[in-house]
Parts: sequence; C-alpha cells; structure tokens
Amino acid sequence: MKPRRLGFLARGRARRVAMAAFVLYPVAQAWAHALVVESTPAANATVAGQQVDLLVRFSDRIDKKRSKLGVASAVGQAYPVHPLDDASADTLAGHVTGLPAGAYRLQWQVLAVDGHITRGEIPFTVTIP
Repeated sequence: MKPRRLGFLARGRARRVAMAAFVLYPVAQAWAHALVVESTPAANATVAGQQVDLLVRFSDRIDKKRSKLGVASAVGQAYPVHPLDDASADTLAGHVTGLPAGAYRLQWQVLAVDGHITRGEIPFTVTIP
C-alpha cells in the first residue's frame, strides 16, 4: 500500500506558495519589530556638555504612551529623561541634564503598533568642555 500524498503539496502552484510561506515566515517575523533606524546621540558617540538631547527613530510606528527612554551611567545610576513631543509616529525624543563626564547607555523600550515590544541600549560618552 502506498502512503497518501497530501494533495496540496502535489500540485505545482500550491506547492510553491506553501514553500514560499515556509521560507518567508522568519522574514515576516523580523519585520514585525520596531528597530532603531537612527539615534541622537549615535551609538558610541561622544557628546560635550551635561545636557543631552535624545532622539531615537524606529523602523515602524510606535505607541508612544507605552514606550519609553532612559539614561543610565556605567555603574547603573539612572538619570531622569524629560520627554519631548515629536510629531513623528516613529520617534521618541527627550532631554536629560546633569550628566557628569563618563560612559552612559541610552535605554529604549517601544511597543510597535502591531503589538510587539522591543528594547535595547545605545552606548555614548559625555565629556565636559
């Protein structure tokens, strides 16, 4: 007795569509997350002064009410970020003051409008002129 073949896999076009969906599924999943497109300060940048403007632009629209920015020193001390309004649906902006010279991490967490949460850090250094 021969094993039965699944009908849709035996047909040419249906088989190609099924295989394309199988191959492209991981790519579609990657597109579902908001990823950093640009930032101020840029990764590993050095900025002068104790006041730093922050901006992170993402690959997708984000839910700003459920997204946030933070700044932490290399030893983990958190500094408050004052949010700034930005008309772009894909951008978070803020301002932080009182940073002594040293290494910092701009921490971000966003909720994309499709419901996926992503987070990350952007390292930067502050120098005092």
